[in-house]
Amino acid sequence: MKIATFNVNGINARLPRLLEWLAESEPDVVCLQELKCVDAVFPEAAIAEAGYRAIWHGQKGFNGVAILSRGAAPVETRRGLDGDPTDEQSRYLEAAVDGLVVASIYLPNGNPQPGPKFDYKLSWFDRLIARAEQLLDAGVPVVLAGDYNVVPTDEVGDIYSPVSWKKDALLQPESRAAYRRLLDAGWTDAIRSLHPDAPMYTYWDYFRNRWERNSGLRIDHLLLNREAAARLVEAGVDREVRGREKASDHAPAWVVLRD
Repeated sequence: MKIATFNVNGINARLPRLLEWLAESEPDVVCLQELKCVDAVFPEAAIAEAGYRAIWHGQKGFNGVAILSRGAAPVETRRGLDGDPTDEQSRYLEAAVDGLVVASIYLPNGNPQPGPKFDYKLSWFDRLIARAEQLLDAGVPVVLAGDYNVVPTDEVGDIYSPVSWKKDALLQPESRAAYRRLLDAGWTDAIRSLHPDAPMYTYWDYFRNRWERNSGLRIDHLLLNREAAARLVEAGVDREVRGREKASDHAPAWVVLRD
């Protein structure tokens, strides 16, 4: 089973690129982030025509997450995270799909930092870690997939150069420590486990010719619990998608799990 994550940066604006990639890559399950649309205008018909069933959690102009499946319809198990009843941002959607549990995650960016946006990022991360703890020993494969807005290390495999990003929320010690807490609890960073040293960037800013110079960051991750990690056979990034006309600033990342 091939499971992918893709921050589309506006699903209706990027719909041709999304449909193109779905036809080429044929993932079985897809987690989408940054839909930037309300539920009513999610392009369900076009996605169904492409062979996918979907659930989604939208928000006007910002955020938004979805889960697509080529097989059985995703069965929603959670919408949003516990721990803050005032939080109305659409950033977490979880479903059971063909014998596994998958979550589509759009973690807050956190800039500017320090400040309330960074505080929200860290508190949201704590809530995610609490849910991940519940899922870790679920007895079925679990994949936590999405845009974590965290560059795990300063190594070239995660970032082309950290110099100009040192003050960014994506590289702060608190952000990295929260991500490390997930891994230390027993979750496997699928891409890094199979590609320990190679640059595996998933995001290239639109500015300063960063795509053309391959000045990328690895911020989209697929974390696997023990059952899923035991089935991991492949992982990668479809980086060429980023170079197409009117592309998202992210590229899809994916894993393949043995049946």
